[in-house]
Amino acid sequence: MAGFVLDERLAGSSSFIADWDLCRVCLKNDKTWPWLYLVPKRDKIREIFELAPDDQMQLMREISRAAQALQSLHKADKINIAAYGNMVPQLHVHVFARFKDDPAWPKPVWTAQGEIPYTDSERETEIEKFKNCFGKLEA
Repeated sequence: MAGFVLDERLAGSSSFIADWDLCRVCLKNDKTWPWLYLVPKRDKIREIFELAPDDQMQLMREISRAAQALQSLHKADKINIAAYGNMVPQLHVHVFARFKDDPAWPKPVWTAQGEIPYTDSERETEIEKFKNCFGKLEA
């Protein structure tokens, strides 16, 4: 992790939850959807295939752990997982919960208008819920 720096756009749109073996886990600051960013703590990596094979396998384990936590905490109708990186080149994986009654269902979340940020207390509560849930899931 020496030298790891989270892209400023990711840092500015999220809050730190945890550092796992491979990824930094952050909560996106939009309470419309429970949404996590997983950012591998590797320098100058833009694509999953650029990770070492062991890191690729670890990334899949950590994505699964994040998805399990989202499902456990929020009982989603669907968990979406994506690694776009069109605007932020640092490799990061979006893992977020979707609901049949959410503002964009069944379209992509990017079709919904505007983000609704957490209040400070809502954000802290959500982060604590994730930390507690992560502790119960296998690392």
